[in-house]
Amino acid sequence: MGKDIELAILFADVVGSTRIYEVMGDLRARDMVLTCVEIMRAATEQNHGTVIKTIGDEIMATFPTANDAINAGSRMQHDIRIHAELKVEGQPIAIRIGGHFGPVVLENRDIFGAAVHTANRMTSQAKAGQIMVTSAMVERLAPEWQSAVRQIDVATLKGKTSEDELFEVLWQKEDATSMLPAIALGNSAATRDKQRARRLRLRFQGQEIVVDENRANIAIGRAEENDIVVKGNLISRLHAKIELVRNKFQLVDQSTNGTFVTTREGEEAFVRRDSMQLKGEGLIGFGRVPENNSSLTVRYVCEE
Repeated sequence: MGKDIELAILFADVVGSTRIYEVMGDLRARDMVLTCVEIMRAATEQNHGTVIKTIGDEIMATFPTANDAINAGSRMQHDIRIHAELKVEGQPIAIRIGGHFGPVVLENRDIFGAAVHTANRMTSQAKAGQIMVTSAMVERLAPEWQSAVRQIDVATLKGKTSEDELFEVLWQKEDATSMLPAIALGNSAATRDKQRARRLRLRFQGQEIVVDENRANIAIGRAEENDIVVKGNLISRLHAKIELVRNKFQLVDQSTNGTFVTTREGEEAFVRRDSMQLKGEGLIGFGRVPENNSSLTVRYVCEE
C-alpha cells in the first residue's frame, strides 16, 4: 500500500549533455556527468533529502521542507559551478533545477502523483544555472529565502489547464557578502555612491511614474493590476518589473516574448527571463523593438 505524504520535490539535470559527449568523447563525458550527479546526490543528503532515482544526467529527490530543497539546490549549483574539472571548452558545465511542494504517494521507495509531474515541468522552464519553483514552494520558504525569490512569469504547464506562477530562486549570495567591506569603509566609493539621490522617470501614454527610494518597485504588463498597463498580443500579463536595488535600476523581464531596450546612443539590448541595469535614457519595448512614436513604448530617464 502506498502512503500519502506532502514533500518538496526537486529535479536537477545537466544542461547540454549531448554536446558534452560530442566535444569531450564518451568516456570523459560520462565521467563528468557522473561527477555532476554525485555532487547533486551529496547536496541532497547533506540537506536532509532522499535521492529517489537518477536517470542518466538527471536526479529526482525529495525533502521534508521547502527550505531543505532550496538549500540543496543552491549547493548543487554552487559546487558544480566552481568545480575545476567540470568545464567544456573552458566554460563551466551548468545544471538546471525545478521544484514543487505537494502531496505524493510514497510506494516502494518511489513517489507518484501530479506534484511529481509539476516539479519535473518546472525544470523544463529553467535555464542553465537557474532554480525555478512554484508558488506552493515559495509559500513554505523561510523569509530569508523568500526575499531571494522573484516571479518570472505566469504560464500554463504542459498537461495542465490552469496557469501557474513561475518563480526563480536567486541562489547566488556573492552580492550579500560583497557588501560587508563597504560598511567599514565610510569614505569608500561605494558608500559615496549610495549617498547620491537617484530616480528613474518613466513616461507612458501621458503619465509619468518615478522609481526612487520611496517607490522602489513597479510592475508592467497587460493585466490591470500592473502599475503600467500595456495592452498587446505580445505582452504577458505580468511582463516585467523595474526595481531600485542597491542604488541601481534593474529591469527584470518575466515574459514569454522578452523586453527590448534601446538607449539614446542607439545601443540595443534584449532580455528574456533575465535582468539588466538601466542607465542614462532610452526606450523600452515589450515583446517588440521599441518605436519612438509607438503608444506601446515606455520612455525612461535615469537621474542623479
